Amino acid sequence: MSFFQTLLSTSPVAHDLLLFSAVILSGIGLGHIRIAGVRLGVAGVLFTGLLASHLGLLPGAEVAHFLKDFGLVLFVFALGMQMGPGFFASLRRDGLKLNLYAAALVLGGGVVAVMGGWFFDMPMPAVAGLFAGATTNTPALGAAQQALQSGGADAATVTLPALAYAATYPLAVVGIILALVLLRVVFHIHVSGEAETFKREQGAGVEPLERMNLRVENPNLEGVTLAKVPGIRETRVIISRFRPVGESEVHPASPSTVLHVGDVILAVGTKAHLEQFRVVIGSTSDENLMKAPGNVTYRRVVLTSKPMLGKTVRELGLDHLHNVTVTRVSRGDQIFSALPDLRLQFGDMLQLVGDEESLNGATASLGNAVQQLQETKFAAIFAGIMLGIMLGLYPFQINGLPAPVKLGLAGGPLVVAILLSHLGRIGPLVMHMPINANRALRELGIILFLACVGLLSGEKFAATVFTTQGVQWVVLGFVVTLLPLLLVGTIARRFHGMNYMTICGLLSGGMTDPPALAFATGMARCDSPAVAYAAVYPLTMLLRIIVAQVLAQWS
Repeated sequence: MSFFQTLLSTSPVAHDLLLFSAVILSGIGLGHIRIAGVRLGVAGVLFTGLLASHLGLLPGAEVAHFLKDFGLVLFVFALGMQMGPGFFASLRRDGLKLNLYAAALVLGGGVVAVMGGWFFDMPMPAVAGLFAGATTNTPALGAAQQALQSGGADAATVTLPALAYAATYPLAVVGIILALVLLRVVFHIHVSGEAETFKREQGAGVEPLERMNLRVENPNLEGVTLAKVPGIRETRVIISRFRPVGESEVHPASPSTVLHVGDVILAVGTKAHLEQFRVVIGSTSDENLMKAPGNVTYRRVVLTSKPMLGKTVRELGLDHLHNVTVTRVSRGDQIFSALPDLRLQFGDMLQLVGDEESLNGATASLGNAVQQLQETKFAAIFAGIMLGIMLGLYPFQINGLPAPVKLGLAGGPLVVAILLSHLGRIGPLVMHMPINANRALRELGIILFLACVGLLSGEKFAATVFTTQGVQWVVLGFVVTLLPLLLVGTIARRFHGMNYMTICGLLSGGMTDPPALAFATGMARCDSPAVAYAAVYPLTMLLRIIVAQVLAQWS
């Protein structure tokens, strides 16, 4: 202990670095210990931080507060970057149901807190702080204290929410994780199987692309260009190659290619669309144009050229400029038919069909700088973080509330990251983060956040908890945390058959709790829970801030 005290007086920077390194290293080790088959994961850092703080090992307050907020911003921004591309599709499909469950979770916690406060005869400001701590929502605590200050409350009353928050927050993190584990045990859930099912459900409705060789037999198509074939736009079929009647070699197809009866064409699309298109064209052919002779080949090219970003397939003009056809586009795990109106993003992989010379020209125009996919665009990332912080600090005034509502440092960067990763760029700045870099930033962010929470809470934790009033706060806070989670999770699973990955994201997002999400994603070994987390987070944050302010001013 004397070593740390001496180091603090002589070299405070080295002291803080050494302390954080020791807390994080021991916390990671603690998180790897299995108890009844369950690991704490990165949440172990919270408990080693609490222990260190209780033993008097404290970092500089300003340093700890900065790293806590900075770590949280890093975590949520990287999370938003990862989930952005598929977020809006998920929101359209399940957004209403998920947000109704999240609202029930928030209001249920508020009701339990009020009933417990009446039972223990607690002042309502303490109930508001308990509600914020039991739901791990720091902005709700700030909103409650702002509401009390605006109402003219004395200093002791304004302090009450913070004390209740400090007493209930650490066990709330445990309670959320415990709820996820209990639901898994009660419903005998196999996590890896649920993760695979979730991936299939996410891809439901997205049929795989297939090829079909078709012989032109419809006499009405004699002399008609491909662009004017009836149904080609409606079926979204792409024609990549054709062999003219009477010839043996295959040629690249383009919208201006003229058809004749007896031609054989190669169409790309979904099975259902290809069948519809076959009725218009004629019949299937046993001939495989992929293996037929001719100066036609295909190439997969990565879009990295900045002037091409944000353009549609039609706007690229590759068929006119380079005489090549785009047949499909791969984006992450998704494969799209190259429809003319499909808007392209950095890193999209385009499958091109044409002759070698034409493919070389098209490749040069698209960039195909594969090494850029491994580069992290830090200028765009920090521009996004800046915009996210500005959004988080912007006050939204709601009638009836004494203080404006803010998304905070967690909500603002998350929302901006989702939007920017969906759009793909900010002006000339490309929004791209390699998956390994994304995971590294998320891990670093949540570890810093948890370490700081533990170090900032542990000093007064024992003194607050181990009193009659403190025990009441802790017990009630744990009930406020656990009961609504188990009720909502049970109803969602039993009556709606909700996937466990979605439940984890729903409950973590409904509690606005990054550590629980980190635990869920670590348990699942994938990012699937983050989809539901992002879908409910904005509304949940707003509701928790409002409820906390109402409780604080409830007389």
